[in-house]
Amino acid sequence: MRVGIERKALLAGGAVVAAGAVVLTVALWPDSGGDSAGPAPADSKSARTVASKPSPTRSYPLSTPPRTIPSVREFTAAHGPGWKPGGGAVLVRDASLVDEGRLVADELGMKYGGRKAKAGAGDVELALGGAKGANPESYRMTVEGGTVRIVGPSDGGVFLGTRTLKQEVHGGGTAPEGVVADEPAKPQRGFMIDIARKHFTADWLKDRIREIGDLKYNQLGLHFSDDQAFRIESDTHPEVVSSEHLTKAQVRDILALAAQRHVTVVPEIDSPGHLGAVIAAHPDLQLRDAAGVPTRGAIDISKPAAAKIVDDLLKEYAGLFKGAYWHLGGDEYQALVKQNPEASYPQLATAARQKYGANARVQDLAEGWLNDRAKTMAPFDRKLKAWNDGFFTGGIVRADQDLEVAYWTGKEIGAREPLSYLSAGQKLTNYNDEYLYYVLGQPNTFVYPTGQRIYESWTPLVVRGTTPVPAQYDAQILGGTFAVWCDLAQSQTPAQVAQGIRMPLRATVQKLWDPEKPELTWPEFTALANRLGD
Repeated sequence: MRVGIERKALLAGGAVVAAGAVVLTVALWPDSGGDSAGPAPADSKSARTVASKPSPTRSYPLSTPPRTIPSVREFTAAHGPGWKPGGGAVLVRDASLVDEGRLVADELGMKYGGRKAKAGAGDVELALGGAKGANPESYRMTVEGGTVRIVGPSDGGVFLGTRTLKQEVHGGGTAPEGVVADEPAKPQRGFMIDIARKHFTADWLKDRIREIGDLKYNQLGLHFSDDQAFRIESDTHPEVVSSEHLTKAQVRDILALAAQRHVTVVPEIDSPGHLGAVIAAHPDLQLRDAAGVPTRGAIDISKPAAAKIVDDLLKEYAGLFKGAYWHLGGDEYQALVKQNPEASYPQLATAARQKYGANARVQDLAEGWLNDRAKTMAPFDRKLKAWNDGFFTGGIVRADQDLEVAYWTGKEIGAREPLSYLSAGQKLTNYNDEYLYYVLGQPNTFVYPTGQRIYESWTPLVVRGTTPVPAQYDAQILGGTFAVWCDLAQSQTPAQVAQGIRMPLRATVQKLWDPEKPELTWPEFTALANRLGD
């Protein structure tokens, strides 16, 4: 975190307070009407004007930075009493901020005052504004003269500012006098839950949305189709839906809450593997090897009917999930773990040659499958993700360059190093299974991740294993996702899952929000989480 008293360009003309031999020089940022989402430049007229103004009062000590999760990235200290919710109201300056205003008013036990002409003592004011090209999730929060003003270039940025305010005043706390200027380091900050292998109620999912929204996550991944179950109501293929599932009405309710909290829901129908629930209703689509032995979870991608049913489902749910992102899956297609896929699955080899030429192999057919599903989703204008072990090298067919690589493992056969993607200019999100995978029952070599290990050892650059990629690729790593997988579904109850992921979620978002080494020790961070969770 950068504290304002360290910003040398703003020292001249600031209020000076002497305490023994220590001299602190303080710059106060103005409330300039909301035309900037961050602190004004040191050489701007508004900055010079403020620097020449006397401190509001010399009877208050210099404020200290707020303690929040994730931590704010920049704070300019000031003298003043700070702010607590009381008799004031929450006001908005833009109609698009009504939802944010009503929400934070309700959370803080305040009145919602709408678009009243001018904020007074005790009020919170929300407004749109910002420098051209500013990060849409940035915000500036000014606490001065008994009021709070939160300004951002988008309603999402303003919402994130209200999360900071909510944490500051939690449990009777005070929002410190001064200016917070904040923005995330990474644009994608995700939590993913496997609701296919284990059923989670709509209420449980909504509780997680409230939790991650307050922590400034902005994505919730829903992996709702796998070998064990298919968990969302379907109109096109009701035969594939499991008895325990979410209705579309429940999903719409979940989506409405997620939209209120500026969380994008990212659905995933994994294919061409992990489709056991679909195969159970359509056994004719199951992949079989040369001896006729069925391959678990895999559909036979040489059959047009296999593509049709998956495309039917993709199109149907694209009308339900209208967020910006969609996950196509693509991992662990069991045909490709064989030493000689062409010999093991001659029908796939024949289909590959027919479609892509005499030298095509089974991996080309699988890569083409992924590209074809991307074409199915093209009319819906989604940003598409796929697991890293669904991308292959050395073949005739290459994966669509616009597909975002969801990098989760280096343990799968033939899994490519992260640099293989990054050096080719591809972008990825970090799902590193060494740190960010919470796998129920801890099968194979998985162990439950600890928040401390994430907090002290992981960064978004640590994509595979424990070794970071070179910092030059930082901009290509769009963020990260903490994932819960329910391989041994009965190992934990939903309540135990919620408790088990509590500190790992907080540690992960801290490292996605702020690229600097955390200022707090792990015990201090844990104590802060406990205090904010009271």
